Amino acid sequence: MSKADIRQSLQAAFSLHQAGQLQRARKLYGQILAGEPDNSQALHFLGVVEANLGNFKQAKSLMTRSLRVQPSNIQFLENFATILFQSGDYESALQFSHRALQSHRNNVSLLYVGAIALLKLKRFPESVARFDNLLALQPNHVVAINERASALAEMRKYDAALAGVQAALTIQPKYAEAHLNAGNLYGKLRRHDDAVASFDTALALKPDLADAWLGRGNVFADLNRYDEAFAAYDKALSIKPDLEGAWVGRGNVFFGLRRYDQAFAAYDKALSIKPDLEGAWVGRGNVFFGLRRHDEAFAAYDKALSIKPDLEGAWVGHGNVFFGLRRYDEAFAAYDKALSIKPDLEGAWVGRGNVFFDLRRYDQAFAAYDKAFRLNPELQYVAGQRIHVKQLLCDWRDLEQDGTWLLGAVREGKSASIPFALLSLASSPTDQLHVARRYVEDQPSFPPLWRGDSYVHDRIRIAYLSADFQEHPIGHLAVGLFERHDKSRFEVTGISLGSPIDSPLHDRIRAAFEHFVDAEHKNDQEIADLIRQREIDIVVDLMGLTRNHRLNVLARRPAPIQVNYLGYIGTMGAPFIDYVIADEVALPFDQQPFFSENIVHLPDCFMPIDDRQETAPRIPSRAEAGLPLEGFVFCSFNNSYKLNRLIFEVWMRLLTAIPGSALWLVESNREMVDHLRGYAKQCGVNSTRIVFAPHVSYAEHLARQRLADLFLDTVPYNAGATAAAALWAGLPVITCLGQTFVGRMAASMLHAVGLRELITNSLPGYEALAYKIASDPALCTVLKERLMQNRSSHRLFDTARFAHHIEGAYTTMTDILRRGEDPRSFSVGP
Repeated sequence: MSKADIRQSLQAAFSLHQAGQLQRARKLYGQILAGEPDNSQALHFLGVVEANLGNFKQAKSLMTRSLRVQPSNIQFLENFATILFQSGDYESALQFSHRALQSHRNNVSLLYVGAIALLKLKRFPESVARFDNLLALQPNHVVAINERASALAEMRKYDAALAGVQAALTIQPKYAEAHLNAGNLYGKLRRHDDAVASFDTALALKPDLADAWLGRGNVFADLNRYDEAFAAYDKALSIKPDLEGAWVGRGNVFFGLRRYDQAFAAYDKALSIKPDLEGAWVGRGNVFFGLRRHDEAFAAYDKALSIKPDLEGAWVGHGNVFFGLRRYDEAFAAYDKALSIKPDLEGAWVGRGNVFFDLRRYDQAFAAYDKAFRLNPELQYVAGQRIHVKQLLCDWRDLEQDGTWLLGAVREGKSASIPFALLSLASSPTDQLHVARRYVEDQPSFPPLWRGDSYVHDRIRIAYLSADFQEHPIGHLAVGLFERHDKSRFEVTGISLGSPIDSPLHDRIRAAFEHFVDAEHKNDQEIADLIRQREIDIVVDLMGLTRNHRLNVLARRPAPIQVNYLGYIGTMGAPFIDYVIADEVALPFDQQPFFSENIVHLPDCFMPIDDRQETAPRIPSRAEAGLPLEGFVFCSFNNSYKLNRLIFEVWMRLLTAIPGSALWLVESNREMVDHLRGYAKQCGVNSTRIVFAPHVSYAEHLARQRLADLFLDTVPYNAGATAAAALWAGLPVITCLGQTFVGRMAASMLHAVGLRELITNSLPGYEALAYKIASDPALCTVLKERLMQNRSSHRLFDTARFAHHIEGAYTTMTDILRRGEDPRSFSVGP
C-alpha cells in the first residue's frame, strides 16, 4: 500500500468510525496495520474503536504502541487518558494524566481526566484542587464546575457544592446533569421540595436520565412515601436495568416496610452488579439486625467498612447490634465514630438515646433524642420516645405543646410514637388504637406457622411469653397465678425473653412452670418455631408493646390462640392477637370498637395478685424513712412518667390545705427530684414537704407503706402493680376513673376489695375526697381497718379463685376454636 493509499484508507476508516460503523472501521484499520504495523494513527484509532466496542485490554495495548511512535502527540495522550478512565482503571488514568501534564501543563482535557479519576478514587480534596487548576484556565467549563461540586458534596460541604452547581446553571441553564446534582444536594440538605423540583427539571430536559429517577426515589424513600419511591426506582431501572443504586433504593424501601426477603433480593441484585457496593452491604446488615441475626449483621457491616472505612451508616449498624446485645460501651464507641464522620447523623443520635435510656441516664437520653428530633422531626417513633423521657424526668416545660403535636401526628397516620408513650398522655381510646395499628403496620409480615390444623392433647397447653420473670412488677403480680394453675388440666410453659437474674422471685417463677425455656438469645423465628413445635394451644403475651417486646414472634402466628394480657394495658392493634383479658370495670364491652382484640371479662378483677407475697417483718420508723414524725402522709409510688402538672398541682393544693402534711414519692431519677421540688416552690409549697423514697427490696417496700396514710393515684395512667402493693400493705388508694384501660386499673381493684367509695369521676372530686380523708383522722382509720378486713374476705387477693377464673377464660377460648368459630368477646362466670 502506497503512502497515498494509506492516507486515503486512514481517512476512510476515520469516517466510518465517526459514523458509528465500528466493525468496518476496525477491519480497515487492521488492513492498514497489516501493511504498516507501526502506523501510529492506525494503532491509536483502532485502539479507540476497540474501546468503543468494550475491548479495553486490546485498546490499551494498541494505544500504548501508538505512543511509543509519537510520545508527545497531544491527541493521543488525551484519548488514552480518557480510555483508561472509561475502562475503570482510575489509578492508571490518574498516573498517565499526571505524567502527560508534565509536558502539557495547561491541557484542559488531561486536567479533567485527572480530576475525575481522583473523584472516583475518593481522593476528594485533591480532586477539587485539580478542578481548580482546570477552572483557572477555563472558568466556564460547566462540566468541571458541576463535577467539582460533586467532590465537595462527598466532603459533606453541601452549601459550597450547591453554590457550585448554581454557578454551572448560571452559565448553562439547561444542563440536565447539573439539575440532577442540585437535586441530590437538596436531598442531602433535606430540602425535599427543592430536590424534587430539580429532578423534575432534569427529567424535562432529559427524560431518560436514570439517575434523576433514582434521586426522586431516594427523596420519596426519605419521606416514607414508599409507593412513589418504588415507582421512581422502577422507572430508573426501566431505563438502566443495571443501575445498582436503584436496586439499593428498592432494598431500603423494602427494609423500611420490614419486607425482609424482598430487601435481601434487591440488595443481592445490586451486589451482583457491583460486588463492592458498600450501601448494599449496609442494607444487608440492617436486615440481619432486624431479624436478630447479630453475627451475620456484624459480618455485613464489616464488609461495608472494608470498602469504605468512614461509612457512617455501617458504624451506626455496629452500634445498633452492640445495643441489641447490651454491650453498651461498644455501642457508644460505634455511634461516636459515626458522629465523628457526620455530626448531624440522626440515626446515631437515636442510638445514643437508646443506650442512655437503658442505662437510666434519662437526661442524656433526652438530649440525644431531642437532637435527633430537631434534625428530623419525621423520624420513626422518636417524637414519642422524646416525650416519654421528658415525662420520666418530670420535665413538664412545653409538654402540653409537645403532646398536642404528637397526638396530631398520630391522627395524621404518622409513625411518630411508640404506642406506650401515648398511654400517659391525654390520649383517647381512638388515639391509642391508631398508634398501635400504625406501629404494627410498620412491622414485617410473615406467613403463619399455624394454619388451622387441630391439636389433640390431654391438657390445654399454655405458654407465657415475657422478659420479666424476675424482680419486676409482672413477676410479683403473676407468680401466684403460675403456681396455682391446675396442672391436671393445663400444661404450662414459661418462655423467658430476658436476662435471668438470680433472686428468690425468679426461682419461684421458674419452679412454678412445668417447662421453662431461656430464650433471650433466640431470634424471633426460633422462638416461634419452638411454640409451633411444642403445639402450644394458647400463647399469652405478658409484654405487649412495652420496651424490648418480641411482637414478631406472635406475628408469625405460632399458636392457634394468642392473648394480650397484663404487660401492656391497651390494645396492641394487631390482627394476629385474638383476645385481651380484662374485667367489666377496667375495660367495659362498650370499648370494643377501640380494641383489635376481643375483650374477655374476668368476674372480679383482671389483675393477678400473689397472696403469698411476703412483707418484711420490721416497719421502719418515720424518721428512718425521712418522713415528719407527726402529720398526715400522702404517698404515690407510681413511676415518674405517670406524674403530670395537673395531678401535681392537686397534690400541692392538698399539702397547702392540710397543715403539717407531707407527700411521699419514689425517687426514679435525680432530675425528677429537682424538677418536682422546683414545681413545688412555684406552687408556694416548701419543697422539704416532698420526701423521696429510695429503692429497697420489695418486701421492705411493702412494709414501709404502712407509714403512709393515703395513696394518691395518678391520671390518665393509673397505678397498677403499685396500687396492688399499697392495698396489700393496708394503705387505702383513691383514684379518678379515666376513659381508657390504663385509667381504670385502680378502680377495678377498689371494686374487688370492697372500697368503691374511693373511686372518683373527676379531679375536683378526687381532690375533695383526699382532703376529706386527710382532714378526718377517724375516717382514715376506718378506711385502713376496712381494707385490712376486706383483704381476707374480698376477692382481690384470692389467688386460687383468680387462677380458676382465668383458666375458665382459656377453656372458653379453646372451646370456641374447637367448634370452628371465630374468636369473640365473652365473660367468665363467677
